[in-house]
Amino acid sequence: MIVSALATAVGINLGLTVLLISAFSLLRRRPPFVSVYSPRRPYAPLESWIAAAWRLSEDDVHAAAGLDGVVFVRIIVFSIRVSAVAAVLGVGVLLPVNFMGDQLSLIDFADLSNKSVDLFSISNVKDKSNKLWLHFSAVYIITGVACYLLYHDYKYIAGKRLEYFMTSKPLPQHFTVLVRAIPRTDGGSVSEAVDKFFKQYHSSTYLSGNVVHQTGKLRRLVNDTEIIWRKLKNLKYAPYQSPSEEPPKKFLGLFGRSSVLGKYQKKLENLEENVRMEQSEATRRQEISAAFVSFKSRYAAANAIYIRQSDNPTEWQTEHAPDPHDVYWPNFSTTFMERWISKFIVFVASVLLIIVFLIVVAFIQGLTYMEQLEAWLPFLKNILEIAIISQLVTGYLPSVILQFVSSCVPKLMKKFSAMQGFGSVSGIERSACNKMLRFTIWTVFFSNILTGTAYRQLDIFLDPKEIPSKLAILVPAQASFFIAYVVTSWTTITSEITQTSALLYHLWESCAKCCKRDDPEAESMKYHSEIPKILLFGLLGLTYFIVAPLILPFILVYFCLGYFIFRNQLCNVYAPKYDTGGRFWPIVHNATIFSLVLMHLISIGVLGIKNFPIGASLLVPLPFLTLLFNSYCGNRFFPIFEAYSTESLVNKDKQEETKPEMSEFFRSLETAYTDPALKPIQRSSGYDYDEPTATIIYATATPAAAIPGGWSKIGNVANPHIQELGKWAVLEDNKVGNDNLTFQKVVSGEQQIVNGVNYHLVIDALRLDGSHGTYKAELFEQNSGNPNTRKLISFISAN
Repeated sequence: MIVSALATAVGINLGLTVLLISAFSLLRRRPPFVSVYSPRRPYAPLESWIAAAWRLSEDDVHAAAGLDGVVFVRIIVFSIRVSAVAAVLGVGVLLPVNFMGDQLSLIDFADLSNKSVDLFSISNVKDKSNKLWLHFSAVYIITGVACYLLYHDYKYIAGKRLEYFMTSKPLPQHFTVLVRAIPRTDGGSVSEAVDKFFKQYHSSTYLSGNVVHQTGKLRRLVNDTEIIWRKLKNLKYAPYQSPSEEPPKKFLGLFGRSSVLGKYQKKLENLEENVRMEQSEATRRQEISAAFVSFKSRYAAANAIYIRQSDNPTEWQTEHAPDPHDVYWPNFSTTFMERWISKFIVFVASVLLIIVFLIVVAFIQGLTYMEQLEAWLPFLKNILEIAIISQLVTGYLPSVILQFVSSCVPKLMKKFSAMQGFGSVSGIERSACNKMLRFTIWTVFFSNILTGTAYRQLDIFLDPKEIPSKLAILVPAQASFFIAYVVTSWTTITSEITQTSALLYHLWESCAKCCKRDDPEAESMKYHSEIPKILLFGLLGLTYFIVAPLILPFILVYFCLGYFIFRNQLCNVYAPKYDTGGRFWPIVHNATIFSLVLMHLISIGVLGIKNFPIGASLLVPLPFLTLLFNSYCGNRFFPIFEAYSTESLVNKDKQEETKPEMSEFFRSLETAYTDPALKPIQRSSGYDYDEPTATIIYATATPAAAIPGGWSKIGNVANPHIQELGKWAVLEDNKVGNDNLTFQKVVSGEQQIVNGVNYHLVIDALRLDGSHGTYKAELFEQNSGNPNTRKLISFISAN
């Protein structure tokens, strides 16, 4: 790739990045788009999102996204630190040395735009040059820096994981074990078998057992019920837009709003009746060989997990129970043999998918060579000879196609992982993360390297002794493609903050007058797709560190964009559905070690090709030292991520054994792992879907939007409940706005009685500098006895 083609790709993506960030900055404060850009915060923040993201502390991220969110931000920070050091060495030292070499051709600054970017690579340094000592030294320096930061972060996150455990309240998953492959004895039920087994072998610590039922059909009925219920809600508000409009007339007195509503109401009632019948049937007979077994202490639960329960290893298999909200209920009906077969099938399918992508990548690589394109498409030869067209096609189009094709894979990998029988969503996503990492390394990195030159290079791994020398030839040849790929990723990561797909869907709903738009539920962070992307760019930065350091500034820009964007997303957009306690970090550590070793092999090969045998020989111990360091870290820290120690478990149990609330916790534990499909459902009652007889208000963002009621002044603002509401509003704003206000009192307010109560409160609060400020809060409370039914609509300064 020539310099002008690279400059074209940089210019296009820089322009798109600025455009998307500007669009987000303009739209995020507009009320119609708050549900898109701040689904976790029901009002538009006033401050700059960049400043807010910068000021977020680690405690703020932990409160908003859990320890997994903290670890994810830590991954980006680690990548920024390593990339910054690499960029300083690479751009400040190695790049000028490479550029001033004359191995390829004499430098003509007047025609620089038409020169190959290989002028900036190590290929331009003369063979046997003493300047290669700088490249040799740089490899040792960046390895030392990366290993130091890896050790520091591994130790820090392991400490945070222990701290998270010791300071957490009693959680069901710490006292519960998931038991699978439960054998039935004497034709009895699974419940009886569980009760008998654990009372016999864990008599002093066994608390209760909750057997899993076959609820596939029931879940489908519940889903159908939810769909019909949403349609009823939508139809109820569809016909007219303001209270001044007349309700729609029936056609010939037969067909109209009420007939459609009545049809869906009847269907909803029938579905609910079917759900109740299926629930009764499921609880009576449809038990499967899996159960959540709870114990009286964390230590007892840990013993049940790590001590084999039966002489037959395929029976009474125990594992950590996930959080009740993290359970993936469809996977418990699979047997031990079915799960084993599924793992094999998924492995084969993953390999086949990689092979298919090899073909796709070979086509994409063909686009980077103008000669190949003209051979494939001779009728476009005249068009391709236009300078700007050729620069777009060779410099921008291939990386865009690769980005688009790769974006379809994370969902597929998640489905593959679900097929393997994991009992939790977090387990599925961690497995998908590993699959995506392997897929990304093979299809994006190795596939582009191997197919970028010739198919004959696929035999590179048949002779291990030749790997360094062959990589030394193949890797530099693809430097320009990967630079363009990194630059294209600026647009990809910026589209994350603009939530392009969610925005388009929101605009479509806004245009569809037949629908009432419900407040969207905040999604969870897609760690299984984002972490492999970050690790891929870390791999590219390390492997091209001495080969083509020109890539390093572009990677650093990507990580800096990700730092601000994902801190904003974790606090305002994504709501955690689970928390693994930081168990994604070992994946990051191992991937970084792999990247370092690969960098060492490439460096050895490059120095060998450059006829610099002394430097190549002195680099040979480096990969072995790196693997030795990895082994130490694995023995020192990895066990902390697999299980808690006896010391931690017993100390935690002793801290809480005398607390009076533990008895209530153990009572709730008996029903904590009840399948949601078995819980009572009643959607049809309480709604009148006949002709409307009351005025209904529509286009407003408050929860009272569809219910009549007038505003009235609050007579006694000193009422403890009103003051408590004001204090709650301040605390909620502090969580998401980082205003750090201290509640003083509610000065005045008004209320609207609806299906619940709307409040407009004027609040006096103390700022950090000690001055008093007046703030206006708008909130909704469904049930005055339940704080969980409150929703903060807006909180703004009145000064």
